[in-house]
Amino acid sequence: MHTPLLHEHLLQPDWPAPARVRTCVTTRAGGVSLAPYDSLNLGDHVDDDVLAVTENRLRLKKTLGCQPAWLRQVHGTRVVEADVTVVAEADASWSATPGIASVVLTADCLPVLFCDRAGTRVAAAHAGWRGLASGVLERTLDALAVPPGEVLVWLGPAIGADAFEVGAEVRAAFVDEHAQAGVAFRPGTLPGKYLADIYQLARIRLAACGVDAVYGGGLCTVSDPRFYSYRRAPRTGRFASLIWLAD
Repeated sequence: MHTPLLHEHLLQPDWPAPARVRTCVTTRAGGVSLAPYDSLNLGDHVDDDVLAVTENRLRLKKTLGCQPAWLRQVHGTRVVEADVTVVAEADASWSATPGIASVVLTADCLPVLFCDRAGTRVAAAHAGWRGLASGVLERTLDALAVPPGEVLVWLGPAIGADAFEVGAEVRAAFVDEHAQAGVAFRPGTLPGKYLADIYQLARIRLAACGVDAVYGGGLCTVSDPRFYSYRRAPRTGRFASLIWLAD
């Protein structure tokens, strides 16, 4: 039953992280969940069978050889130290302990991975538009406690700019704080609607903090069937983005 998850189903971020920094993004493949969660659903809050989610998480842990520190995400800005003994209510975590992985679950929201150039600290943040606008990336950088010029960031799979249609209130939430965020919005299909580029919004906010070593940002969860997408199918699973330090 406890067959290791096949490595070919996992994605490896392409960024110049130190060798000691390990990363992974899961896809839908390689687990035991049944439709519509098929098959490697890692979310325990989406009405999937609990035993299936438990088995999926065990397969991931055995394959990667690390301990994922799961969170109870609430679209907020709280950041905690990654801890495998408790499931904290937070939307980001950091770790300086080898083998303890910071991990976030998404299905259209933006997963953001952080590390320092020295390979001593890592972090992962869950950035939906609410968390992004409220400052979850800034709070994660604060918790990482590393000079911004020493930080590397990778933007994981999220809803693409051609699929992310939002209302004027979402645009205002970003533009009111950073005027340059206006370039990340273009007219949508209906009056008062906009198509938002969540990758560009993240880059703008990171740049405002002095972080310019930002990678990734080219995968759309809505159009790429390898990933779960809440906008494509509201009854669906969640995939994970993890980062940890090797021993």
